[in-house]
Amino acid sequence: MRPAQGIAGRVGAHVLLLAGGGFMMLPLLWMLLTSIRAPDEVFSAGMNLLPRTFSAIENYGYALREAPLLRYMLNGAIVCTLILAIQLLVAIPAAYALAKLSFRAKPVLFALVLLGLTIPIQVPAIPLYIAFSALGLLNTFFALVFPFTLSVFAIFLFRQFIKGFPDEIIQAARLDGFSEIEIVLRLLVPALKPAIAAFAVFSVTAHWNDLYWPMIVTTSPEHATPPLGMLQFRDAETGSNYGALMAGAAIVTAPLVVGFLLAQRQFIQGITMTGLK
Repeated sequence: MRPAQGIAGRVGAHVLLLAGGGFMMLPLLWMLLTSIRAPDEVFSAGMNLLPRTFSAIENYGYALREAPLLRYMLNGAIVCTLILAIQLLVAIPAAYALAKLSFRAKPVLFALVLLGLTIPIQVPAIPLYIAFSALGLLNTFFALVFPFTLSVFAIFLFRQFIKGFPDEIIQAARLDGFSEIEIVLRLLVPALKPAIAAFAVFSVTAHWNDLYWPMIVTTSPEHATPPLGMLQFRDAETGSNYGALMAGAAIVTAPLVVGFLLAQRQFIQGITMTGLK
């Protein structure tokens, strides 16, 4: 009976996970189906899974003509790449110091890291906006990138991973003449690849989809990010063109989906290993 119960339990768990995954996919499915519907079908009374009239060419063509989505996606890629690179450059050495080095202010600094996890971007938004305005830095990539260069979440995540790194290897590296920077670059960074992949997914997704901060500091199309491009399909007089809006959303979302599919193994490994440490 026990093998049968074990099989039944695994089957039940997989069915439950598949049902949950299917439920989570419903908004994405609705977005894709709406992106190929004609405008008069979006709010029709019937519940048709497949559209009666396929308008994919019209909706996607309108989305690409109405807003320079490719330009906005390039801006988003620049912003996300700069933010991620600087976050890693700052967070990995800081996490190493908090995990493996001994100094008097270490408990206080780690407490500040934990405190920083509770502060959202909305709290310092007004002082930052005033400072950027006074310095003439609005409508620049610097204003989009600078507030996110220090990620306390990255420091905490990498610290949890590095704490499980063997001290013996670090001591042996020091005896071989490695400096602390060389230990970080030559030993820890290769070992941190799963954690870096996991954090990269979080960071890129958050800043690619961020509307709040770019809407505050950016008014020019030259620096607009993908979420700002979605606002061009909103019309207070005629209403939103939901077919084109969903087509634009599908175009903007596609790089994130592809990137996650390519990095999903490292992402899962990074989350699992940092959780166990």
